[in-house]
Amino acid sequence: MLDELLAAWISRQRWFGGKGRAIDSLSIESDVVIYADDPGLRHLIVSVWQGASRDRYQIMLGMRTELPDRLKHALIGTHGHYAFDGGPEHHEWYVYDAVHDQALTHWVLECMAQGTGWETVRFRHLPGVTIDTSPRSLVLGAEQSNTSLVYGDAYICKFFRRLIPGVNPELEIITALAVRESPHIAKPYGWIETDLDGTPTTLAIMQEYLSTANDGWDLALASVRDLYGSMPELSAADAGGDFAAEAHRLGVATANVHRELAGAFPTDVVEVHEVKRMAEGFRRRLGRAVGEVPELREHVNALEDAYHQVEELTVEVPVQRVHGDYHLGQVMRTPIGWVVLDFEGEPGQPLAERRALSSPLRDVAGMLRSFDYAARHLLADHSEPESLEPRAAEWADRNRQAFLEGYAEGGGVITPADAALLRAFELSKAVYEVVYEARNRPSWIRIPLAAFRR
Repeated sequence: MLDELLAAWISRQRWFGGKGRAIDSLSIESDVVIYADDPGLRHLIVSVWQGASRDRYQIMLGMRTELPDRLKHALIGTHGHYAFDGGPEHHEWYVYDAVHDQALTHWVLECMAQGTGWETVRFRHLPGVTIDTSPRSLVLGAEQSNTSLVYGDAYICKFFRRLIPGVNPELEIITALAVRESPHIAKPYGWIETDLDGTPTTLAIMQEYLSTANDGWDLALASVRDLYGSMPELSAADAGGDFAAEAHRLGVATANVHRELAGAFPTDVVEVHEVKRMAEGFRRRLGRAVGEVPELREHVNALEDAYHQVEELTVEVPVQRVHGDYHLGQVMRTPIGWVVLDFEGEPGQPLAERRALSSPLRDVAGMLRSFDYAARHLLADHSEPESLEPRAAEWADRNRQAFLEGYAEGGGVITPADAALLRAFELSKAVYEVVYEARNRPSWIRIPLAAFRR
């Protein structure tokens, strides 16, 4: 049975969210034939039950009567006695993950270009765009929760493996900013959608592939390496590969994106009594974190003081749509400027929370934390990290300041009251990072702990 094959296969995939728990049952909720031939392509949405919880996943299912060696790594199993509509029934089909088959992923471009739709799967493209259907695809291998296909140097199509009912925040934001001709996003071309629980739900998004761009995290690390490899008497400003000018430009771009988001979506304010509740939320998260990571205990007083300053605020806080998971790995430097990617929000959070209005300072805090991580990343497994700690602090401080100056130059506002809230956001993010590192990379815990010594 196909459902049994899928249940055995899906538990081994890196994007499967239920690892470590037995699958009680898997059922096929939707099965659409995209291309009926040999090879053939079916689009599946499956429900996976583990105890009382159910998750849905999408699978692009390829079917061949003969499987070439290049696709054996994608094999799910053999499935007999199936006939595509109007075709012969075969006694054995090889079924496999079709995202790895260029002969079948071609149909994603074709269907998107034509706006093909079935009752349960609909391909859409933005008005006025032309999609070239000739590029061949390649799977990017670094993702944990999604699968992205790069088509030549033209497009990147991100398939959301685990499905959450609702329109993905990234699709909402990039299409809205494309209308405003934002220079800071990768141009959207189209998407795939379905209905889950009566709600339009995003299955995939296709955007411009930034083939000549450089990852922000990689650029920052290269600058840090240059500093650590330079003569000890050279400052971060004088060592080769100084990143401060780019940090400044990134600050300007971030302010521009926040302004564009405020123009494209509704905005609001958090009243003073609600600001105090924000501080209570920071404090609750701190309490849970201290219970799990004792190393935080010595910093509680400093954190409590920062949160108390938020409670003392007597001004409203403007809120709007924001990125929600902003760091150096979410930005790319193109020949003409910085581009922001992945407007999905913080992974693992409910969709409503990822779409909720928030202070832009949340994004600013996330980027400030990212500069600290870049500066200290290479020290995590260093035999004598203390010897380079002053240089790490110098690099981080220089680039944090350059980013903030760029943000102000771009129109981002950080008042004295905002500064208190920004500090609270940053420290709360560092608390989250401490817990994450304690669970996943204990030797890295010193990186976020450095935030409390600032």
